[in-house]
Amino acid sequence: MKLLGIIPARYGSTRFPGKPLAMIGDKTMIRRTYEQVVKSSLDAVVVATDDQRILDEVLGFGGRAVMTRSDHRSGTDRCLEALDLIGEGFDAVVNIQGDEPFIDPRQVDQVAELIRRNDTVLATLATAIDNPERLHNPNVVKVVFDEQGRALYFSRHPIPYVRGMEPTQWLEKTSFYQHIGIYAYKADTLRAVAAFPAGRLEQAESLEQLRWLEHGLPIRVAVTPYGNTIAIDTPQDLHSIPQDLLQ
Repeated sequence: MKLLGIIPARYGSTRFPGKPLAMIGDKTMIRRTYEQVVKSSLDAVVVATDDQRILDEVLGFGGRAVMTRSDHRSGTDRCLEALDLIGEGFDAVVNIQGDEPFIDPRQVDQVAELIRRNDTVLATLATAIDNPERLHNPNVVKVVFDEQGRALYFSRHPIPYVRGMEPTQWLEKTSFYQHIGIYAYKADTLRAVAAFPAGRLEQAESLEQLRWLEHGLPIRVAVTPYGNTIAIDTPQDLHSIPQDLLQ
């Protein structure tokens, strides 16, 4: 199976305009993300952007990039356009968020291994939450899944709700999992999900994966043992990056 890694990177983020070009140490965010992803076993990696500045940055450090439209609803739609532009017979796509500059390449390989399975059409990862601050942060998306690893729901709110306990004590009662924003799709599944209309759950939580669940697509979730990633959602997040990661 031939796998293409796509990193969607748009300039006009609401909370952090120009985020892919933000400097993290001596490198831009998009460069750090790209350099981590190409350490994986994917057959090819490309940045899909809507901005000439981002395109020039990626080509300037020797990466591969394509220019896509600026009117896409989501990174998933941008991935489909990039797949069509590349046109090299890829069987599946791994969508890596452009704001994950420290993603572990083994996480990329883990979700890629899931999508190689015949019984999986769409896959993602999760990691255990170990502190109340992350649990109750709406920017940290939570996921619950069944015993076969199929997603039941994603939410910005802590799920499940723990009855009869103060929220600060919920981690003492049960396990919670943070969704890691990396997806793998069979190529025909990517085409299908890009055509789905937005549903009420997605509109409520602003999470596109809820659109897929609402349309009945099974999403395989694997818990990764390779630690938490550090997503950059706002300019303030740049100041909380551990110094040892900037080497």
